Amino acid sequence: MLEKLFHVTQKGSDFRTELLAGLTTFMTMAYILMVNSGMFAELPGVSYYAIYIATALSAAIGTILIGLLANIPLAQASAMGSNAFFVYTVCLGFGLSYANALVLILLDGIAFIILTVTGLRRKIFEAIPTAVRLTIPAGVGLFIAFIGLQNAGIVVADSETFVTLTSFNLLFGSAVWSDVMPILITLAVLTAIAVMTCRGVRGAVLWGILGGTILYYLLGITIPGFYTNFGAALNLNPLAAFADFGTSAFGRVFTEGFDFSSYLADHNPAELALLIGTTALAFCLVDMFDTIGTLYGACARGNLLTPEGEVPNMERAMLADAIATVCGAVCGTSTVSSYVEASAGIAEGGKTGLSAIATGGLFLLAMFFSPVASLVPSCATSAALIYVGILMMDCTKRINWQNTQEAVPAFLTLAIMPMTYNISYGIAFGIISHILIMVFAGKGKELNAGTWVIGGLFTLMFLVTH
Repeated sequence: MLEKLFHVTQKGSDFRTELLAGLTTFMTMAYILMVNSGMFAELPGVSYYAIYIATALSAAIGTILIGLLANIPLAQASAMGSNAFFVYTVCLGFGLSYANALVLILLDGIAFIILTVTGLRRKIFEAIPTAVRLTIPAGVGLFIAFIGLQNAGIVVADSETFVTLTSFNLLFGSAVWSDVMPILITLAVLTAIAVMTCRGVRGAVLWGILGGTILYYLLGITIPGFYTNFGAALNLNPLAAFADFGTSAFGRVFTEGFDFSSYLADHNPAELALLIGTTALAFCLVDMFDTIGTLYGACARGNLLTPEGEVPNMERAMLADAIATVCGAVCGTSTVSSYVEASAGIAEGGKTGLSAIATGGLFLLAMFFSPVASLVPSCATSAALIYVGILMMDCTKRINWQNTQEAVPAFLTLAIMPMTYNISYGIAFGIISHILIMVFAGKGKELNAGTWVIGGLFTLMFLVTH
């Protein structure tokens, strides 16, 4: 039955290889369970355990879907970058509630399904200037890395320059060991991940997080009172996380999400409508480009592209991604997207959707390990954020920085995202600057009609919101 479904032998693989590839992929991306949960737990009324289950369940659904529908060895989970945008910009920045923000994810997923089924996805894709399209992942990467540096305490607020480097001055009393110790662990974990990656160790990010966690609790001996009330809030019953998930995450997009009364207390309906439209568009654009880039990149590395250079079953893979995002919204987490870490599984020989099924099964199994995951400190997950941000900078090499027409929109897209804590602002500046340059350079007729529409929406957003 499995052979008939996945054509394992026909594609030059075997069941053992596919299962090993699935395990490898899971090991390389399991860090998202801890990172995503820790990030969402900063929101009021949101439980770490609930988001852990939501992350694992949505990852399992998306990964199994892409295996069944597209028969390719990829995996999906809550997208890095979109989760930070959700928490720090949409909720903590714009002032929407957790449930309100889930509505935007739901709209993103529904729009993605419609665009994929109708074929409009390609028109939207072509409407975004190439320079902006190429730079979006890098801007998101800088955004993630900046958040990681802040969460680790390496970059701190400053009244004059807004941000500065934290003090490491232990000798003369301006810094204390209890603050410096976690920072040193973040730097040690980041270095360890880099070294393990250089040595070809599979799951380097996960091993780095686990090693940093052990080191953190070992060095806790050096801090007075570190172990006071240690574990008091820890629930060793893995089923308790499912209870949290059922009461505080699952379905909140429907029970509370469409009540925007809190936001409307300080804003007018026009502002809300534009915020929903442009922010959902930003989520959709990032999701689309991230998915397309990952599908092409991962399949190219594993020599899985068709003779025409296309991703096998591309439309089905995109549909699986869109459905997974809708499921993610219902479960209570941000955009679900394909992960480039699946390249590790492909490198192990994975060629079919069977390896994706194996990865999805491991995510289901991981749901029962939430008590262990909750022990991971932020100093360890911060290193993962920084490292993932580094990996996402790769796309900038494709920008012709000597060409002003490309360089200015690309740079603005890249820089505005981390500097404003807002992915949509980066996309907006990139598109609007591209339009202005093309018009005043006498090339306005070359602009795509869709580019004008998207640029107009973002311009309107700046004019009527604050």
